Amino acid sequence: MNAPLPATVAMDPAQRAARQAQVLAALQPLLPAHALLWHGEDTVPYECDGLTAYRQQPLLVALPENDAQVAAVLRCCHELKVPVVARGAGTGLSGGALPHALGVTLSLAKFNKMLALDKLSRTATVQCGVRNLAISEAAAPLGLYYAPDPSSQIACTIGGNVAENAGGVHCLKYGLTLHNVMSVRGFTMEGEAVEFGSAALDAAGLDLMTLMVGSEGMLAVITEVTVKLTPKPQLARCIMASFDDIRKAGDAVAQVIAAGIIPAGLEMMDKPMTAAVEGFVHAGYDLDAEAILLCESDGTPEEVDEEINRMLEVLTGCGASRIEVSKDEAQRLKFWSGRKNAFPASGRISPDYMCMDSTIPRKRLADMLLAIQAMETKYDLRCANVFHAGDGNLHPLILFDANDPDQLHRCELFGADILETSVAMGGTVTGEHGVGVEKLSSMCVQFSPEEREQMFAVKRAFDAGELLNPGKVIPLLQRCAEYGKMHVKKGLLPFPDLPRF
Repeated sequence: MNAPLPATVAMDPAQRAARQAQVLAALQPLLPAHALLWHGEDTVPYECDGLTAYRQQPLLVALPENDAQVAAVLRCCHELKVPVVARGAGTGLSGGALPHALGVTLSLAKFNKMLALDKLSRTATVQCGVRNLAISEAAAPLGLYYAPDPSSQIACTIGGNVAENAGGVHCLKYGLTLHNVMSVRGFTMEGEAVEFGSAALDAAGLDLMTLMVGSEGMLAVITEVTVKLTPKPQLARCIMASFDDIRKAGDAVAQVIAAGIIPAGLEMMDKPMTAAVEGFVHAGYDLDAEAILLCESDGTPEEVDEEINRMLEVLTGCGASRIEVSKDEAQRLKFWSGRKNAFPASGRISPDYMCMDSTIPRKRLADMLLAIQAMETKYDLRCANVFHAGDGNLHPLILFDANDPDQLHRCELFGADILETSVAMGGTVTGEHGVGVEKLSSMCVQFSPEEREQMFAVKRAFDAGELLNPGKVIPLLQRCAEYGKMHVKKGLLPFPDLPRF
């Protein structure tokens, strides 16, 4: 794969201006005047996603309003060999929507219509720009909701959820985006309409729909999604358990699952994160605890009572120092408000943070937390941790100041160290945030050249010109070779080819 990274494109300002004029002239007949942005001050809002450390302005931004316009833009860009980066709400945390310096950012924000709600089949068909939470709000009168609930659900779009295979605090029981999508529709880079999946439980041929979920905008531009809806439980209750030792908390997670219990949610926060969120939402967290667990049960009242009692027995046996069970729905939501606001709360205690995303076996949770504590000393940076503990998905938030280049450099090394340690513990470099540009070098640690070449082969099968979101997800052989030469410890390499803030 030969597509350059966004920041390594060699072209002087005059050449870039000429290219911009060429692309603009080709797209203007295809879109209304208000649907094309190319002046610098208009494209600045699109220069990054939630990973704000790296920024790059595109040649221009296209805001199509219907499928025909999407197809036309893609056909035009394909003919001109112009890279295209699809963008939803821009809440992604791995740089997946970082623009290409010589490309078009395709904003799908106007694709925000609910197309169909079907109570009998328990499905919703929506355009890609519909917010995650809006689906549950629309389905609520039917007694249904959309289960995947990432922390950004108030803003993130279903198209972005499909691109990254987003999860959320209830993914342990109800699954990730992949497990809650029936079908997707969209367009290839050539502007050809495609549809994968079906309204049935299965579809004929290869299971290409699951290939689309988590493909990070590299294979097709998705404009429409049909999702499964889940009946709202009669009752939900949440346990807040405190532990005076990180290892006890980690062991408790493994013991809950070993007891055959699959909670609706099983989350862990360490002491720094607990302090940050308690000052933000006042959820009643135990500030003396080294770690707290939130364990939720939902279902019928009888099921919930039985499961809560079983979890209480396990947590007590694992040495919980304090246990509180939500007394009503308001208190349950209060318990969760801290977890849901972990990211904005961290913004109150640090100028910037980089939210990592990896997975490890549940039994290694304590080992990873202790390893991260050692890394804080090594890189002289603080880290607050919140985990989807039930499925081993980690979200360490490394706190730093992006205005200090050395802090950003140390933050990158810190993040790479976390990812490599995750792989060494039997995990992966990403759980739900995607690879984007953030984890490109770390992919060299987990996957062999042969495995990466197979990934490229899939990419080429859908996008032979390598124009959709180029330079993301799959590292070039040259990058991995440099990665092997420049680190001090395997897996530690800064990102010299990304545009810094």
